[in-house]
Amino acid sequence: MHPKALEVMKKYRDLTDLLSHKDPGSQDYIKTAKERAELEPFVDKYNALATVEKELEDNDALMRSDEDPEIRDMAKAEIDRLYAKQDALDKEVLAMLLPKDERKSRNIIVEIRAGTGGDEAAIFAGDLFRMYTRYAELKRWKIEIIDFNEIGLGGYKEVIFSMKGKDVYGYLKYESGVHRVQRVPLTEAGGRLHTSTASVAIMPEAEEVDVHIDDKDLRIDVYRASGAGGQHVNKTDSAVRITHIPSGVVVTCQDERSQLQNRDRAMGVLRAKLYDMELQKKMSAEVDLRRSMIGNQERAEKIRTYNYPQNRVTDHRINLTLYKLEFIMNGDLDELINALIFDEQQSMLKTLD
Repeated sequence: MHPKALEVMKKYRDLTDLLSHKDPGSQDYIKTAKERAELEPFVDKYNALATVEKELEDNDALMRSDEDPEIRDMAKAEIDRLYAKQDALDKEVLAMLLPKDERKSRNIIVEIRAGTGGDEAAIFAGDLFRMYTRYAELKRWKIEIIDFNEIGLGGYKEVIFSMKGKDVYGYLKYESGVHRVQRVPLTEAGGRLHTSTASVAIMPEAEEVDVHIDDKDLRIDVYRASGAGGQHVNKTDSAVRITHIPSGVVVTCQDERSQLQNRDRAMGVLRAKLYDMELQKKMSAEVDLRRSMIGNQERAEKIRTYNYPQNRVTDHRINLTLYKLEFIMNGDLDELINALIFDEQQSMLKTLD
């Protein structure tokens, strides 16, 4: 068990002892009782883990000592069940030791852009968009497209969308970076293996109180939308382009029918971009704490490879390889994301020593 967990348990016992020597009606008693109560969820989880570990010891001794094969088999089956429970509780205890990420519950803005590889890179960007869409469906999150540049064949030069739901940023913040695909393209007649890339940016939505934007720093242009969207397309100047002059950030939105709606959506993307820029500056000073996270420099690195001939997905940050590419591309991302969460927790725990 991590030393920090033992510290928390000792503090809980000390507070319990203090309460036994205080007047129950005093303010000091109330303050100490409140402090002790805040530790109780952790203590309950810690005690549950200790109980499982004791049961593991008992069943292991039984399996080794009992001469009845049937009893040994039952003990072995129970050990397998307890190991799974121990692993889950261990991760929960670990998570409770770490500082809370105030951004975990925020909704996000996602940008996917085709990188090197021409049309194949755009097709891969479309594949990533569908992967995240299916993952959102499994999580019962809501997706709204903000802007896109489609090439046909299901591909996108870029697609920007919002994702809303429980702890969206907490799950998907690890997806920022360059994703690489290795496969024989649909557009390749010779059947040669091709490598393409697409970049993903995950930005927590920002409130107006997070980022102050002065109207005089904005240049707002309107133009006629293009692409899918019904008869209103190309008949009204509903699309909006906003340029933030000090930073040079440009955002566009054309997916809504009205200019006002598109302006509001574009401002949301702009706030998220500026907020994300500030986060990256802050994170650059916390490299040790956020080893598995994506900073400005790390965003240029390939974080993951999708190899179709080998049915393989490799996350290079944690050296994890899964031979289940088809399932992952259909939105089954939990095994990858849970491994990244655990790796970040382990890294952050080192700062608590």
